[in-house]
Amino acid sequence: MNILIFGDSIAWGASDIESGGWVERLKVHFFQNEEDIDVYNLGVSGEKSGDVLKRFESEAIVRDPDMIIFAVGINDSCLSEKGVRIVETAAFRENIVALTEQARKFTKNIIFVGLIRVNESQTCPIPWKPEKYYTNKSIEQYDDLLQSLCREERLLYVNMRDIVGHQDLDDGLHPNAFGHKKMFERVLEDVLPLLEPPV
Repeated sequence: MNILIFGDSIAWGASDIESGGWVERLKVHFFQNEEDIDVYNLGVSGEKSGDVLKRFESEAIVRDPDMIIFAVGINDSCLSEKGVRIVETAAFRENIVALTEQARKFTKNIIFVGLIRVNESQTCPIPWKPEKYYTNKSIEQYDDLLQSLCREERLLYVNMRDIVGHQDLDDGLHPNAFGHKKMFERVLEDVLPLLEPPV
């Protein structure tokens, strides 16, 4: 079974110096417990939903996925220094719908991971790109939209709303090792039932 995970720097594993992020933790878990399950980390730092959409089909077709997990949206929610949305909510919605349509060509097992909250004292602006702001109000709008779309499309949505706290963030935006561990445990909890053979 092949599990493909598309996302941004959080999916890629940024700031988890112990185990490489929640996706890598998932990969190791299955290495140790399920020899027939392969996890592919297709996270790319800085990516937004539109970026994932551009590369999705070419990445998926060569890996023959049985399950696809999307962990994207926090970069879409980013604001400019003037408070302007980097990606409008309407465009975000269109991208998520398009990703869902493309993913369904490969599998019915499609999952979206919800967005974590940030520590605004460190992300307004972010030090390494002071023209960008991450606010929880904006993140919540995109996360609510993502959850609503999953409900409409009857897709699994993994709620991360209260999973990662300020103490679990390395730089206000990216989870530290403990934060990634919490995310891994939350995703695993929701994914495992889908892997059980039907009764």
